[in-house]
Amino acid sequence: MTPPGGKAARRAAAVAAAATAAASATVASVVDAVSGDPAPRDDPEHAEPEHTEPTEPTEPTEPTEPTEPTEPEHTEPVEPEHAEHPATTGYGTPASDACSVLWDHDGTSAYGTAATARFFVIVEQSGPWGRDAARESHLDRELGTELEGRTSRAGGRFMLIRRPGGHPAHDGPRHVFVAHAGARPEDAWLLTAEVDELGDLLGLDWGALARGSRALVQASLLGSRPAEPTLLVCTNGRRDVCCAVRGRPLAAHAARVAPGRAWEVSHTGGHRFAPTAVLLPWGQTFARLDERASEWLLGASETGHLPAELLGPLHDRGRSGVTGPSQCAESHVRAETGETRLDALWADAPEPADGGWDVTVTHADGRRWHVRVTREPVGRTRPESCGKKAIEVMEHRATILEAWF
Repeated sequence: MTPPGGKAARRAAAVAAAATAAASATVASVVDAVSGDPAPRDDPEHAEPEHTEPTEPTEPTEPTEPTEPTEPEHTEPVEPEHAEHPATTGYGTPASDACSVLWDHDGTSAYGTAATARFFVIVEQSGPWGRDAARESHLDRELGTELEGRTSRAGGRFMLIRRPGGHPAHDGPRHVFVAHAGARPEDAWLLTAEVDELGDLLGLDWGALARGSRALVQASLLGSRPAEPTLLVCTNGRRDVCCAVRGRPLAAHAARVAPGRAWEVSHTGGHRFAPTAVLLPWGQTFARLDERASEWLLGASETGHLPAELLGPLHDRGRSGVTGPSQCAESHVRAETGETRLDALWADAPEPADGGWDVTVTHADGRRWHVRVTREPVGRTRPESCGKKAIEVMEHRATILEAWF
């Protein structure tokens, strides 16, 4: 049981734990300190404390001589919570054997590893998240299950978001984002709304969302409006410790740089590439980000571009609207040509060929590339997530066979 004392005591305990974690060399102790979250409400080991009776008053002591008054100390203005929370100060440092550290050291390609989704339904949910955030959070379990099921069946991805910093649970309107990534980046769009009752989301036009009909989706989501490009940084330490240790400071920095355009998100996949993030509406997914990279992304995306510094296999995981082989081909051509405009390139569906896939990548100016994609072992084993058994590492690899100009 958590000791009595309510939120103030829990927050004090989190700060104290952060100080302890700074001297520890293990990933487990770091994430306990930086996450600042109690486990979800259905975890009996982290349940709310029961009410306790007040203790008996003690006997009064003898009065003492008054002391001279002291000058009040000068205090600085209180910063927003995401700037002062111990989990969001500086760039997180995981242990030397953490999964993302090993994959960073190897420089394994991230091409073709974005989670495939034609669209996204994203709900603000404060408070703690469990590993399965849709069912293990303060979101109603049945509603979370239903929303995730409807999203998945229609070809999309359901995720929870929260503001960077401490995560006290609160009631009131929630931010909701609905994004269509599409098969082509030129088709991408993003809507946002504040919703009083999350059950209203069940009234979304799911068929229109899958087809990418913005007008019909907007009509089914009352109060929705177009939104600016938004960066979602994975921070769910219940899924993988690297996401919390490395993701939460990054999300806090991004939110300071572009308030309202950066959020913590429950799951992007690819813990081994932490910090990971998804850029909406395009579903463009990134690996191994740092604070400077987040600034580049938020700036370039305002005009529909990617920063040139993030092109290539170290950072570009691919665009979620197409499958892995097509992601790899598109990312490879983008890096080879230096094309930063998001809507300038798109990859067709892959065709099986000679132990791999053939993919045609087209540029908006009419150029085309015939790309051969394979998925091959690299000759080493690594865990794909902290605490899991090491498996053979595989990479998507791309070769341009022909080009038409």
